[in-house]
Amino acid sequence: MEDLCIQNVNLERSENMARHRTEDFSDSKALVVRRGAPFRVTLQLGRRPFNPKTDSLRIKVMLGRLYVVMPVTFSKRGSTHWKAYIDPEALNLQNPSIFIHTPASASVGCYRFQLCVFTQSGQKTYDFGKFILLCNPWCREDTVHIPFEDQREEYIQNDSGLLFMGTAMNLVSRPWSFDQYEPGVLDSCLNLLQVSPQHKKNRRLDYLKRSDPVYISRIVSAMINSEDDRGVLKGNWSGDFKEGVNPSLWTGSGEILRQWAKSGYRPVKYGQCWVFAAVMCTVMRVLGIPCRVVTNFNSAHDTNGNLVIEEYYTETGQKLNHSKDSIWNFHVWVECWMTRHDLGSEMDGWQVLDPTPQERSKGVFCCGPAPVKAIKDRRIDLFYDIPFVYAEVNADVHTIVVSEGRVVSHGRDTEKVGSLICTKAICFPRLQNITGDYKNTKSPTSSRSSTMSEDSTSSRADSSTGVMVFLILDKAPVAGEPVRFTVKVINKHRVAKMMKIHLNAQTKEYNHSPLDTFWETHGALQLAPNEAKVIHQQILPEQYEDVVGDNLINLAVVLEDMASHERVLASEEFNIASPQLTIEITNRNSIVPNKKQTATVTFTNPYSHTVSGVLTVAGAGLIQGKLHFRMLQLCPGGTVQQNIIFTPSMVGTKMLQANLSLTNVNSTIRGFKMVSVSRA
Repeated sequence: MEDLCIQNVNLERSENMARHRTEDFSDSKALVVRRGAPFRVTLQLGRRPFNPKTDSLRIKVMLGRLYVVMPVTFSKRGSTHWKAYIDPEALNLQNPSIFIHTPASASVGCYRFQLCVFTQSGQKTYDFGKFILLCNPWCREDTVHIPFEDQREEYIQNDSGLLFMGTAMNLVSRPWSFDQYEPGVLDSCLNLLQVSPQHKKNRRLDYLKRSDPVYISRIVSAMINSEDDRGVLKGNWSGDFKEGVNPSLWTGSGEILRQWAKSGYRPVKYGQCWVFAAVMCTVMRVLGIPCRVVTNFNSAHDTNGNLVIEEYYTETGQKLNHSKDSIWNFHVWVECWMTRHDLGSEMDGWQVLDPTPQERSKGVFCCGPAPVKAIKDRRIDLFYDIPFVYAEVNADVHTIVVSEGRVVSHGRDTEKVGSLICTKAICFPRLQNITGDYKNTKSPTSSRSSTMSEDSTSSRADSSTGVMVFLILDKAPVAGEPVRFTVKVINKHRVAKMMKIHLNAQTKEYNHSPLDTFWETHGALQLAPNEAKVIHQQILPEQYEDVVGDNLINLAVVLEDMASHERVLASEEFNIASPQLTIEITNRNSIVPNKKQTATVTFTNPYSHTVSGVLTVAGAGLIQGKLHFRMLQLCPGGTVQQNIIFTPSMVGTKMLQANLSLTNVNSTIRGFKMVSVSRA
């Protein structure tokens, strides 16, 4: 009998990757499939057909030095183990198709596989090459299964999104390109696991544990920062970015991951919280674990675990840097969806993971996965890092006014921290409020008030005696317009009062104490018994434009009773809403792949002085790399337009984003447009 000869092996790449929803990884040289579902390979035989009576086949699958050998059977019966079979109902003995079923608990990674052929004349082995195995949120048996299709489309397949920054009362929506399907990104995400300390220490154990999304997510959380390992990003909050890229200038994850891989896995300079989180979101979506970026407004960093953040002010309202604890105006992390077999089914679902290096967890700069349900229920005994995350959304703020080294006023705010927790809504470019998932909520307020009473604590707001002060922004501040605000003072005493009033404004970064005062005013105020007075104030554009930019403003008012010298303080931190770039698409209803399209980016200068800058345009699936244009000086009120030519390469809803980095103002102007690319 002639020997069985295999002339060719067809991995049925198009069919398999479409069935496994991985077809957008078109740049990958390897077959990309998801665990818990079969994929098909077809053999092209020469000389003679396959004879089931005398010939037998085995598939050998290898992950590092781990391997499994599967006899190729004629049974389609389901299995929770590795299985290979030929469909007896569609048998083609000359060109047989072999289905390889991977367990829903298989490890994530890049596998090699071989075919072993046994005939009467002996044994031969044929190399099939490689396939990449990812988690499968479409498979009910997979621990990352998420129930609804729109969730899978958003949290796995969507390659763009919005990051929310600024302040709770004046949100900034920053477009971000996750870039899962861009060249080199898939390989970078897989190599992130390969260069981790856990893999270098014990490769066999690491491969075995990669079946568990809890383990994978914890590795990724540590590897996004570079504090302990060959991580992706180096953090920098100093304001000096000369040796790298200002974190505000990144527009997507692909450029960062490719640069990291190309450099031999040296950290990319630089990242801050939203960059760490967005890059982690990319990695998790690539690996098949549902992931979304989450922003916590007024996020506490409680270093001693007492759930109290102390903020110090001078008697004239200038905020001081006296505490090791801090409140970030916003902090960005990710949530990943998974089953927690280690904790019980009540802790399944969204888990907090934070790759920004803040505190060590079991000796490593990483955080999570912490079940969101455990945070809400204060189950601080559960894994991982729940006390730290709980404090980020629940700490109290103690506001302390000092004069000549002595505390002269003390207030407490129980609602400031975690005032808004949000993520991008499914299928729509808008905010979804998820604060109620983390804590029992009260409606957020747009003003801060304090009460000066006999014990000088603002917790006595319902006291029948004392002076109350409210600081209220008239509307969300907008670039080029005055910042208008109101101070309301109520004398709840039955006697007249003479007060000193101090107003102070300082610029600050989102994660720092304020810098020097750039605006202040002082005066006196007389209050009749039980009188309420309203004071209107404004900060003019020319007073804040040169110092604020993309930073924030800390505004404080301090009232001093000239008789008793008691003080009361109210404060508000806010950002100035930047102008938006507008993007218009020509023939937006007839956009197809591989056909040139035109977009127009428009900017109108709202500032009181001339500006110039560099316009950068990008879009995964629309533009290869980035386009750069220099914008010459533009006078106040002037408008400039720039035409953009782009050629879509992928079908689906894609994001075209533009960023104008101003050279003479500390500000980046942004805009985006969702583009629907249809099949030709």
